[in-house]
Amino acid sequence: MDVLADLLDGPRARGAFLLRAVMNPPWAVRVEDRAPLSLMCMTRGNAWVMPDGGDPVLLRPGDIAIARGPEPYTCADDPASPPRARIGPGGVCNTLQGEPLADAMHLGVRTWGDSPDGASAMLIGTYQLAGEVSGRLLDALPPLVYLPAELWNCPLMPALEDEIGRDEPGQSVMLDRLLDLLLIATLRTWFSRPEAEAPAWYRAMGDPVVGQALRLMQNDPGHPWTVAALAAKAGVSRAGLARRFTELVGEPPMAYLTGWRLDLAADLLRETDTTVGAVARQVGYSGSFALSAAFKRVRGVSPQEYRTALRRV
Repeated sequence: MDVLADLLDGPRARGAFLLRAVMNPPWAVRVEDRAPLSLMCMTRGNAWVMPDGGDPVLLRPGDIAIARGPEPYTCADDPASPPRARIGPGGVCNTLQGEPLADAMHLGVRTWGDSPDGASAMLIGTYQLAGEVSGRLLDALPPLVYLPAELWNCPLMPALEDEIGRDEPGQSVMLDRLLDLLLIATLRTWFSRPEAEAPAWYRAMGDPVVGQALRLMQNDPGHPWTVAALAAKAGVSRAGLARRFTELVGEPPMAYLTGWRLDLAADLLRETDTTVGAVARQVGYSGSFALSAAFKRVRGVSPQEYRTALRRV
């Protein structure tokens, strides 16, 4: 698997929050849902997306923006428009005074706004749980990803627009998978740009020495790697690999390997019923005790606590 495929092999929406927002100016919505990731597709008119502490981005038809949570942001027809509504956790919508707006602004199946023929229309898909998108992917993204329509021609946006207003058996699963595919397609195009703000380890893949060490660890995380073994495979000294790896990636080889193994373990705990011991051996730990100690040290909970918390939701 190539490095980009590794990075994108993570989005797994489960009952994602999806809707079409249709608004007439002036309008502004404050988003404070603390969701890990939200994707916004402009289908009609324009809208500004304004992250707290970041530069605003103007979306035109065909443009896509991805907001990385949990930081709040505002969507509006104009940066000067004051917010009239607030979106909280779970997609609950209220006025700024706390009065519910769900019924007042309901326009049909997964359609919300102040006018069915509003000048601005936006498709919104939100991953509501952190476990639905891998932490490694979230860490690789800036607070706001922006992809203008002229950089790509993706047929998935019209498909999502067609499906989002339907109410048929299995519709939520259909929409979840469309959201996953659209997110992957968007990020693949975004990462392929020469000026992409890729993480250090991603850029280091192009280095003949560090890139080889990274691929060895990613392709076989269960192997008992040492810096010496990686250096021998890369054809350099142990000290040379350690120094170059740390310079390019920002952390030593074994620290990177630990993070990679724990990310894989978290994915396996979320997506499978494999025992903790089997997960441990698959990602390079001697048994459940060793994995549990490392997992709790880095993530603050044991593997079993992590799995149980995900399944309570």
